[in-house]
Amino acid sequence: MEIIYEQQKDRSAFIPLLMLADESEAVVRSYLEDGEVYTFSNAGETVGIMLMVAVDSSTIEIKNMAVVDSARGQGTGRQMIKEMEKKVKNSGYRTILVGTSNSSIGNLIFYQKCGFRFESIKKDFFLAYPEPFYENGIRGLDMVMLKKELG
Repeated sequence: MEIIYEQQKDRSAFIPLLMLADESEAVVRSYLEDGEVYTFSNAGETVGIMLMVAVDSSTIEIKNMAVVDSARGQGTGRQMIKEMEKKVKNSGYRTILVGTSNSSIGNLIFYQKCGFRFESIKKDFFLAYPEPFYENGIRGLDMVMLKKELG
């Protein structure tokens, strides 16, 4: 599988894809114009999206990352991470951050398999969301931040 990424300017067209990784459209819209948005495709079919925001001159954050259902479990997300690692490292970044809900057990496993390590917890982060959400029978309350050094 060869994944190709492309930077997107018309971000609003990709809200449905970004919503795969965030429970609140209002929240997605609040960061939609920040950073850079990339779509990922395989054989001409969109398989994922990533929105990345610079924190400072050496750190960038994956603010939103989603893989379409039909491409999950095939290494797509891992390839997306690897492609962006190369790109951001060539741009001078040395650290990638990503945050996910305490209830997103699959995401916590995935990011650790990609080499990210626990960095911090933003307690009660998701209490600001308009509606409560649950995953794996757990209410999403805290944002778990993970970090990867790019060596």
